[in-house]
Amino acid sequence: MPSNRIVLLAAGAAALAGAVASVYFEPHLATGLASTQLGQDALQATLEARAPKPPPGVIVARRGERVPTLELPDLAGTRVPLPEAWKGHTTLINLWATWCAPCLKEMPDLQEFSRQQGANGVHVVGIALDDPVAVQAFIAQHGITYPVLVDSPGPADAGVQLGNRAGVLPYSALIDAEGRLIKTRIGPFENSAAIARWATP
Repeated sequence: MPSNRIVLLAAGAAALAGAVASVYFEPHLATGLASTQLGQDALQATLEARAPKPPPGVIVARRGERVPTLELPDLAGTRVPLPEAWKGHTTLINLWATWCAPCLKEMPDLQEFSRQQGANGVHVVGIALDDPVAVQAFIAQHGITYPVLVDSPGPADAGVQLGNRAGVLPYSALIDAEGRLIKTRIGPFENSAAIARWATP
């Protein structure tokens, strides 16, 4: 029969998992916790515990390690290698879709952050897990000028390879100038100032 201490530890872990899950599913209740690295780590662990394993041969990036080479088409159909295309620059990769309301809400802030950073600062790159035609129309309509690549959603998509095994959108990954994954974020940023705090020293 388990001891009281083990039962209490298990109950505490379950309570933490429930609280962390509520951060994502009830974002208006937990902006503070979701914005901290501790909160993000707990949320990531909770969601990963429920996520399916990636298919055999699919490499999932880990913090501090080099990102596996990805090659995705841009909106003109040209295939772009990641992270090599932006080697030498810190790069914020944001995964999104046109049907994801929180994704669309944060895009003007990503656009503003990208404008503020200019050519020599942090580069913003979007990866849309969506239909290219829908993405093209959205980008044109909303004046998004940072590069946007396209991928098909699935168990081996770019998000999974960048550490988002649970497939939650929006999802952001910060990659350093040498192509290593620095940090990740599940969920939307509050504003461009929050993006700057997260993406720059």
